Amino acid sequence: MNKRNLLLLKILLFLFALNSLSLCLYFTSHSRTLTPSQTDTQARHSLSLNRLPLTDQNRHPYRYSKPWPILPSYLPWSQTTQVPFRSCEAYFGNGFTNRVDLLKPKKDLTLNRMGWFKCWFSETLRSSVCEGGGLRMDPGKIKMSRGGEILEEVIGRREEEELPEFQTGAFQIDGGDGISGEDQRLVTQEFLDEYVPHGEIEKHTMRELIGSVRIVPTTELQCNEWIEEPTLLVTRFEYANLFHTFTDWYSAYVASRVTGLPNRPHLVFVDGHCGASLEETWKALFSSLRYAKNFSGPVCFRHLILSPLGYETPLFKGLIEDINCHGASAPDLWQHPDDQKTARLSEFGEMIKAAFGFPVHRHRIEKPASGHNVLFVRREDYLAHPRHHGKVESRLSNEQEVFDALKSWASNHKECKINLVNGLFAHMSMKEQVRAIQDASVIIGAHGAGLTHIVSAMPKTVILEIISSQYRRPHFALIARWKGLEYHAINLEGSFASPPFVIDKLNNIMRSLGC
Repeated sequence: MNKRNLLLLKILLFLFALNSLSLCLYFTSHSRTLTPSQTDTQARHSLSLNRLPLTDQNRHPYRYSKPWPILPSYLPWSQTTQVPFRSCEAYFGNGFTNRVDLLKPKKDLTLNRMGWFKCWFSETLRSSVCEGGGLRMDPGKIKMSRGGEILEEVIGRREEEELPEFQTGAFQIDGGDGISGEDQRLVTQEFLDEYVPHGEIEKHTMRELIGSVRIVPTTELQCNEWIEEPTLLVTRFEYANLFHTFTDWYSAYVASRVTGLPNRPHLVFVDGHCGASLEETWKALFSSLRYAKNFSGPVCFRHLILSPLGYETPLFKGLIEDINCHGASAPDLWQHPDDQKTARLSEFGEMIKAAFGFPVHRHRIEKPASGHNVLFVRREDYLAHPRHHGKVESRLSNEQEVFDALKSWASNHKECKINLVNGLFAHMSMKEQVRAIQDASVIIGAHGAGLTHIVSAMPKTVILEIISSQYRRPHFALIARWKGLEYHAINLEGSFASPPFVIDKLNNIMRSLGC
């Protein structure tokens, strides 16, 4: 028996040595280690491709692309013409079903064209998601401020300086070898009016960008840098406001899904806004972030996607038109499709949580041993942007009094443990804000952009909004409905809320939660 064990041990040691040798040979033959000096040389070479045509020699990957997370509320974003007009899927999902090809890649004896461009138009939203390849952007021909600066360095800068104006040659697309060098526009005015209409938007930057694209011969498409990975161009309006930034996030997410990107795209801001705390979420959601003016010279893109403006999303359009949709779970909709129900906002809320590393497979708030969290979203003074005076408009004149009363109520609550969370969002990171939202059983607050975070709330979270007479707007009642959340409102005659009345409302809500 001892001889047999010794033989087995020798066999195991031999196999281990053989396996180690095989691995060593594999990695030696399949990898090449770069020294720091070699790495620096490569980096300098990739950035010194000034005015070189697009060839196989100067294409290089942009950076690592983040994979899409697995989301419980995800439903396929399939391209189908069967999406009913003004249905929930047409508003919140893939209603971009009308495909318009403006330029197709072609290779024959007379024309070798890499460039391509097409748009996906939504009859319901009256907007398009456009994408193309073989496109060149010249930041030097986009008139706007640099962007990304420290806020305190640009106090007083006008908004007009931060929004792009596209000069001739700002964007070009490869038309092949067989076309003339004459000025040739990619789109006509009629196309823009039909597929990228102004609507109520005074300055439609994506319409202006598409209208500025010129078709040029391949030899004229000269670049410093070639980006292979799919890249999303975004122009932000009201970039320091959470609600409007949510519309931009959602539009960028939808554009990424509509175009069927296998991974999360890289981002380029085609605006000159200064740096803001909300960039934390942009960076978490997508693969990387740069400002257009941060490129050292002309840059070419293998795959470019143009995100519709946030004003063209259902989150904003729902304020001016009736969107008859109610939130439902993805499994229910998969088994029982309903044109008046959607799980898309829940999907997007899970996307935000997953981007910050939070679990997304919890479908209900698990009451901790420490009790229920009641999150009070506060409105605070802070400096938002270069034209801001640092003071927020009061929507609840006695907010501190209400908070203090709720603090006393929570500490003396007998039926169960209640934790009143002071939601000082202006002094919290975006990740901390999302954590507070997902851990809350009840979210309460005066009407304000901070309540937009309820997009990421758990399915059984209850919303209580305090609305002054001057701000009777449906933003958060609509989001709650589209998410399928229980929603209550306290409509004030002015801006003063009676603390006992607020406590009475909360007592009723807590009883419904079994507390």
